[in-house]
Amino acid sequence: MSVQYDLAGQKRVYEKWAPIYDKVYNKLLSDAHRKTAGAAAACGRDILEVGVGTGLVLRYYPHDRQVTGVDLSEHMLGKAVEKVRDLGLHHVRVLASMDACRLGFRDESFDAVAVPFVITLVPDPESALDEMRRVLRPGGEIVVTSKLGADAGLQAKVEEQLAPLMSKVGWSSHFKVSRLERWAERHPDMRFMNVEPVFPAGFFKLVRLRKTG
Repeated sequence: MSVQYDLAGQKRVYEKWAPIYDKVYNKLLSDAHRKTAGAAAACGRDILEVGVGTGLVLRYYPHDRQVTGVDLSEHMLGKAVEKVRDLGLHHVRVLASMDACRLGFRDESFDAVAVPFVITLVPDPESALDEMRRVLRPGGEIVVTSKLGADAGLQAKVEEQLAPLMSKVGWSSHFKVSRLERWAERHPDMRFMNVEPVFPAGFFKLVRLRKTG
């Protein structure tokens, strides 16, 4: 069965967010952005960032890396282009409008794929992960950072209680860490490495998925 995506609808939403996104999320997500860039940069020189948005993560990559950023929204990308120009981010080589489920790159093109705060918004996350795996070189990692729900324990209970409040500001705990684990288990060449809590107090999480061969 083919899955229909409302990409045009998503683009309209991002168009509205583009002018105010930085003001809302810059400080809140800075710790997660810094750690996402660091984890991706540790894998090698060539980095793909899927869901680059307004470019908030770009400043955190070491300048000896080569970063390619893609996003569905041209309006968000326009803000990223401004950052690259104004901050002199010469390590950012390409910024392009692209669907995460249809990446226009050759197989095994990148040492790392960074996915900051977008995986839960993709209509078909598993298809997007399949594409990231395709363009990733052996030994490289997919670095996913997002609001990912706990599967059990005290944190899961707290998230359940806070769910109505979180939904009002656009966050959800329905996408669980275990969903990424299950995806990795379906691919013999992928290994679920670890989960790292990031500010504030582990509310956000960083997950590393390594391509072993």
